[in-house]
Amino acid sequence: MSTFDLSTSPPGKICIIDHVKDLLSPDTISNRLRDLGFVPGESVKIIAFGPFGANPIAVQIGSTRFALRRNEAARVIIRADK
Repeated sequence: MSTFDLSTSPPGKICIIDHVKDLLSPDTISNRLRDLGFVPGESVKIIAFGPFGANPIAVQIGSTRFALRRNEAARVIIRADK
């Protein structure tokens, strides 16, 4: 199954989190995303993109919504839900 990053997902499509990638060592942003619930197996969907360069990106995990910068969302690797 192919994976892609959350920043490229179309709005409304429900996807499954595969992993959060670390760009640095340690990567405090990736660690914070995992602390917030961006963990493997969770479903996630993009609610909307912001008006200026698609920033921020509104995403939903369960009943919780977050606003992520595009570079933060790019760390979240997802796969399409069946």
